Amino acid sequence: MTEVSKDISLAQRKIIQGVFIISTRSGEKINAMTAAWVSRASFTPPIITVSVGKTRYTHDLISASGVFAVHVLGHEHIAIGKHFGLKSGRKTDKFAGIDYETKATGSPIIKDCLSWMDCKTVGEIDAGDHTLFVGEVLAAGVIKEDGVPLAYERDSFYK
Repeated sequence: MTEVSKDISLAQRKIIQGVFIISTRSGEKINAMTAAWVSRASFTPPIITVSVGKTRYTHDLISASGVFAVHVLGHEHIAIGKHFGLKSGRKTDKFAGIDYETKATGSPIIKDCLSWMDCKTVGEIDAGDHTLFVGEVLAAGVIKEDGVPLAYERDSFYK
């Protein structure tokens, strides 16, 4: 694999992204990760895409189960974003002490977020070191209507 030039990398960092948690369940295993690469793809049916690194534990679980949930975070959710982004679920039970429930797919729905979308995978696209999981939204909810989504800025988020 060729290395990406510094100019390309710096230019891509200027793309505005939110901060999200992607959760999933495969059998009895649950996990979640913090992500920035989430996008709406269709109004009808309601479809979103998530880009997940192939080395991530969440990637393996989504690929095996075909389900995931996306949680939109606000400024007040930085701590939970860091919680799900700093450790691997292969070694840690990230849901210990986290309040969640399940909806349509059985993926964990975290109660501390602005909104959530519960999805079944309707496609997977190879995207280099990531996979784009295309998900049809089966259920969704807004927890904080007046909440402002958190924009991801790599250099300051994990400080």
